[in-house]
Amino acid sequence: MRNKITVIGAGHVGETVAYNCAAMELGDVVLIDIIEDMPQGKALDMFEASPVFGFDSTITGTNDFADTAGSDIIVQTAGLPRKPGMSRDDLLAANVKIVKDCIGPAAKASPDAIIIVVTNPLDTMCEVARQVSGFPRERVVGMAGILDVSRMRSFIAMELGVSVQTTQAMVLGGHGDSMVPLPSYSTVGGVPINKRIPADRLEAIIDRTRKGGGEIVKLLKTGSAYYAPALGVAEMVDAIVKDKHKVLPCAAYLQGEYGLQDTYVGVPIQLGRKGMEKIVELELTADEQAALEKSANAVKELIDELPKYM
Repeated sequence: MRNKITVIGAGHVGETVAYNCAAMELGDVVLIDIIEDMPQGKALDMFEASPVFGFDSTITGTNDFADTAGSDIIVQTAGLPRKPGMSRDDLLAANVKIVKDCIGPAAKASPDAIIIVVTNPLDTMCEVARQVSGFPRERVVGMAGILDVSRMRSFIAMELGVSVQTTQAMVLGGHGDSMVPLPSYSTVGGVPINKRIPADRLEAIIDRTRKGGGEIVKLLKTGSAYYAPALGVAEMVDAIVKDKHKVLPCAAYLQGEYGLQDTYVGVPIQLGRKGMEKIVELELTADEQAALEKSANAVKELIDELPKYM
């Protein structure tokens, strides 16, 4: 029997996640959205591409959570982007409601599923999904670090004029300006990047990584990134459904790891068929640990505000 993957939200991120998962033959995909007929139309368009591309996964669109029953994976992409004049509290209140309204019925229909959260503010929405679903922390994780690492690897390759396949990087912390890129765990062909890139240029790459999402929003003017985020989700789905035990940077609920308690933050985790199998603890310098704690505290401040909206 094929895996069943539900993608909640048929916007740019959701539709691209759905297509990637189907094209990679990770399972049969259900794309759900509240807009009548829209997910059905997008799903049909994607499925009609399958003979040309050569994949046999099915893609169906729906407005009814009953059609998502028995899913192995639920990907939460639905949410509002922050708009001009919208405060942080406004965005938080709006997306808490959306995530609650989506994850509640989705988790009820698929009580054994693994949830991957993409909705922003990501780390906080992971906590909303965990509370609403009642799932253990192993089955509620967030896609962020893969995207941040991919951006940093891209910028390193651009700086040195090398293949992105020869670059490696690591980013910890909350998904946002407080994220913590780790040059000490970043290499080109196995050589630490601080031996290849001058300090001032390396700092520029780190800063650009932190602001990577904002850079794309500024260029697009009416939208945000979706190709790279969607592929980040697909990599997580691939690791789970194929039980790869793959170590990837994701948002995870920490309970003592890295000295942090009861908060979601980006760290390397091992992913397999049961979801998060373990949290990998890296050896950090005092400065890196301080930066991670600062980032985690910024996330915790938002999580502490959740009772107002739950």
